[in-house]
Amino acid sequence: MLAIDERCAEADFAEQLRRILPYGLRGRVVRIVGLTAAVAGLPAPLGALCTIHRDDGQDLLAEVIGFHNDDTLVQPYGDLSGIRRGNNVTLFRSAPGIRFGERLLGRVINAQGGFIDGLPPTVLPHRAPLMREPVSPLERPRISQVLATGVRVLDGLLTCGRGQRMGIFAGSGVGKSTLMGMLARKSAADVNVVVLVGERGREVREFLEKDLGPEGLARSVVVVATGDEPALLRLRAAYTGTAIAEAFRDAGRNVLLMMDSVTRFALAQREIGLAAGEPPATRGYPPSVFALLPRLLERSGQTNQGSITAFYTVLVEGDDTNEPISDTVRGILDGHIVLSRKLAHETHWPAIDVLQSISRSMSDIVAPEHRAASDRLKQLLAAHRQAEDLLSIGAYQSGSNPLVDTAVRLKDEINRFLRQSKDEATPFQETLQRLGQLDALRSQIKK
Repeated sequence: MLAIDERCAEADFAEQLRRILPYGLRGRVVRIVGLTAAVAGLPAPLGALCTIHRDDGQDLLAEVIGFHNDDTLVQPYGDLSGIRRGNNVTLFRSAPGIRFGERLLGRVINAQGGFIDGLPPTVLPHRAPLMREPVSPLERPRISQVLATGVRVLDGLLTCGRGQRMGIFAGSGVGKSTLMGMLARKSAADVNVVVLVGERGREVREFLEKDLGPEGLARSVVVVATGDEPALLRLRAAYTGTAIAEAFRDAGRNVLLMMDSVTRFALAQREIGLAAGEPPATRGYPPSVFALLPRLLERSGQTNQGSITAFYTVLVEGDDTNEPISDTVRGILDGHIVLSRKLAHETHWPAIDVLQSISRSMSDIVAPEHRAASDRLKQLLAAHRQAEDLLSIGAYQSGSNPLVDTAVRLKDEINRFLRQSKDEATPFQETLQRLGQLDALRSQIKK
């Protein structure tokens, strides 16, 4: 079982008891607007869970999302059909949480923590709060250790540190899920937490069996909220996965958190915010979206107990990496990985555009010779890209630019380093060795 200090567990439990309001709070439905019900006489706090009692006996769980005059606005976790004016509403829980334990590994759960993989349910002895404040900035140790991912282009040119937060920016169909599966199977993390927010129902099983595989699933917890589920559940899935990752981190584990995608999290909050009466702002997103993003993304990172290294995917609209959500997330995270549709069309996998990507912690965690070799390889890639149009029409004159000449001669070797099949994993030291060999070839050609 998890090595969690019992005194801390008791303190957490006492804090939850202090925040829980007495049972018996009751109100009634006075109107329904769209996907939201207004309840009179229910002084429940924002985020509290309540139960709407329908006439057919099938109670419906709902969450408090706002207030209007004297009414409490709630949004249900299911279909509003069958609810009428006057239905009773009772408080269910004012401090939502999630149960967790070692036996979560290898399991697939929904946003509310229920098992959906068809296997027998198991007892989970611990409970973690769903909503927590991010770790104080002065309590975060500096990122100083490399997290090996097994992906050469990342380990060699975009090295990620333990506790770092990276964004994967891409349009649809350019290999986000495949890259996440590679990271889950081959990274050096102790535990993986994979959160699928608003995923297509058809692709969930495909991701589990094809991209993640038995090897990756065995040391992972997968949280799923498909696109057909209510916005509250899609939003809650992100918080559930983050809370589980925090629980494992607090138990001394090094956790790899992968969330696909932050964009669908933002879309879910946009739906909730507009239903609660928020005014639309940038591209229809209400202000609450841009307030929630840093509060969610800042919860990952390193502490004195353990670490959460996070990869958040961002589904960019029309491959525009400067749209509002992409721009906001890029400013919060510690680096970004851009997947290129052009490279995907060329069957260059993983389709990572190195020149548009950056790891902000790389210079602090790698050896000087590693950083120098990486910079020189990026210079060759940049020189080749600048001369690409001339090269494609045969107008480039050899000898015009020594960097371009070297890049052209080493193009095949560079591509062999950057390309990698999804079933291949390269140890970190081997990646450094191959990067050093490329650098040596560059030096020989230059002479």
